[in-house]
Amino acid sequence: QVQLVESGGGSVQAGGSLRLSCTASGSIFWINDMGWYRQAPGKQRELVAVISSGGSSNYAESVKGRFTISRDNAKNTIDLQMNSLKPEDTAVYYCNARLRISVFRSENDYWGQGTQVTVSS
Repeated sequence: QVQLVESGGGSVQAGGSLRLSCTASGSIFWINDMGWYRQAPGKQRELVAVISSGGSSNYAESVKGRFTISRDNAKNTIDLQMNSLKPEDTAVYYCNARLRISVFRSENDYWGQGTQVTVSS
């Protein structure tokens, strides 16, 4: 069984910062990409940032220059440092990991429970 546990959400004023963390645990053979997605009320879930096992990262255009994703492969952990937050960043943020639970199994996506980020103007 695999679990992704997120922490670090909360409320902040526009221009402020928050840091999200996510740790994957359980029967994990290997993790490929890990990332953060978000879903605002009435909108589809969208990619925020993703980082590969080798450390390559990609960001949504809307967060480039403001958010930074980092990863610790030894701890199966990713962080998302969010600076210069805007009201439009308000959403539930979900951690995602694409991983294998066994050398004999294909990759699958796993999700955390989500953490609320609220940015007030």
